[in-house]
Amino acid sequence: MTRHWRWLFAVALLVGAAVPFLLGGNQMLARLVTVPVGWLALLVAMIAVCWNLNAWRLRLMLNGRAPGMGHGAALATVMATEFTLNATPGGSGAPFTLAALLRRHGVAPAQATAVLAVDQLTDLLVFAALLPTVALYGLARYLDLAAWWQVAVPFALMLAALAGVGLLARFQRRVLIVSGDFLAWLGLRRRRRLRLARAVLRFRRGLEETLAVPRRRLLLMFTLCLFHWLVRYSVIYIAVLALGEHLDWVYGFFVQMVAMGAGHLTLLPGGAGGAEVAGAALLNPWLTSVTTATTIVVWRFFTFYWYLLAGGAVMLWLAARTGQPLLDGK
Repeated sequence: MTRHWRWLFAVALLVGAAVPFLLGGNQMLARLVTVPVGWLALLVAMIAVCWNLNAWRLRLMLNGRAPGMGHGAALATVMATEFTLNATPGGSGAPFTLAALLRRHGVAPAQATAVLAVDQLTDLLVFAALLPTVALYGLARYLDLAAWWQVAVPFALMLAALAGVGLLARFQRRVLIVSGDFLAWLGLRRRRRLRLARAVLRFRRGLEETLAVPRRRLLLMFTLCLFHWLVRYSVIYIAVLALGEHLDWVYGFFVQMVAMGAGHLTLLPGGAGGAEVAGAALLNPWLTSVTTATTIVVWRFFTFYWYLLAGGAVMLWLAARTGQPLLDGK
């Protein structure tokens, strides 16, 4: 982790902690200690389920290219990757971590990148399927249908991304030729252009191998991804119940979806700042300020800080097994 990343990481932690404290003050701390241990244990179990679902999905996406990887190794890979996803600006460290870990199991970097691309594409498909129903319910039930554009804009962006992927797949040869001509116009040397083209072709081959599975397996990958997000985006709903209050599950899902989208715009690790502010803005009209602040603390602990603590411990353990860091910290 570079010095700049360390500063950004520290800022993210401070901003993430400051927002609920400013909203709820000392009363929030007093309310926090009243949360029953049983509810906290349930939240720990929910995150564990999310990690295991992703580990299962990772093994399906590898499609036999890492025969020595059991479920435990896949689980450790997922936890370490999601640690860097939350610890680095914009999640930029996740692809490198995944590639480094999969390389230990004989998976080439291009294939690891293809696995990550399929993972992101599956997430995109899940949210494209869920967003219209969840968001329209949230607007109609709690907010104002006049704010339809808040649903339409992210939905249109997701459809545009999916369309872009489809066009790239359909006209990949033409895109590669045009990209090469453009790089030549920019003055990139022919050797470097050829090296880049070979890397793209290796990625394409890895992507084809990842998707070259029976439709039943693809459906299972989608289903695991769907259940993962249904469980993870239920954390706010469970947190509100733990505080003795009530909030519709669908609205809690909608809040997490919008808040994490806002968090990504900050580019801070874990979406700190943007996620808390957006979550508070959507929850505060329906809960007291203290309850909102406490809910945000519980939600962010289990979907951000817990990923850092548990995932960081796993990453240190993986590095200690080989006696060398997973990533170059220069």
